[in-house]
Amino acid sequence: MLHKDNCHTSSEVGHAVHDEPAIQVERLAMAFGEGPARRTIIDGLSLTVARGEFLCIVGASGCGKTTLLRLLAGLARPTEGRIDFHGKPVNGPSRERAIVFQDYGRALLPWRTVGGNIALALETCKVPKVEHAERVKQLAETMGLSHAVNHYPSQLSGGMQQRVQIARCLAQNPTLLLMDEPFGALDAITRQGLQDEVARLAQVHGTTVVFITHDLEEAIYLGDRVVVLAANPGRILRDIPVDVPRPRHQLTTREDQKFLALRHEIFGLLEGH
Repeated sequence: MLHKDNCHTSSEVGHAVHDEPAIQVERLAMAFGEGPARRTIIDGLSLTVARGEFLCIVGASGCGKTTLLRLLAGLARPTEGRIDFHGKPVNGPSRERAIVFQDYGRALLPWRTVGGNIALALETCKVPKVEHAERVKQLAETMGLSHAVNHYPSQLSGGMQQRVQIARCLAQNPTLLLMDEPFGALDAITRQGLQDEVARLAQVHGTTVVFITHDLEEAIYLGDRVVVLAANPGRILRDIPVDVPRPRHQLTTREDQKFLALRHEIFGLLEGH
């Protein structure tokens, strides 16, 4: 269980999607360069994400998925348009918005243990040091890291390193979790285990999730909605609700006729663009 402290505390109730928006994106545009070299990555993109929603975004390479995530995180400023988070403009990073990158190896500090990497977020949030050991213990248990809390990143598998990065993000108690192809470099079994773990955590804590992936089945399996982006420039091609019952299971859900129909629809959209 996540505790209340100086950082924002997520709701600890069952998964629910609320009508009020967590994110509102209006006519977003992002371009790089000047003159003839100017390249528009995203153009005219508008999007609303409800509180507690698990939104997955798919699209071909170069369609602006990662750029969009960086804009939502406040790590970059748009050329045009507006992003509101809980009704307030996004003007920079916030502890309420945590981001999990694909490159887990570079995200962790190699000279810190697992516990030390998790504690980094507690230090940033100015949680009293006397509380760190218990909080780290709880987060390590949540992410299946109890046996490795004194290990260094170099001693861990890729899947375990990604668990550490997720645990560190959870230490912030974010209301929005931004995930940039977090499982793309992992083997199939490890990836599926982490998919289920992230889905469970989002449901338990009512966290809003925006999840970038190239894996169509992953997007359908995790998402309440799947947004399909077209490229050159990045724009929304289709916004598709995922009418597949929860809880979902790796074998039976992927064999569900609704799941297969969605996979066929999204694949057809991407193949045509």
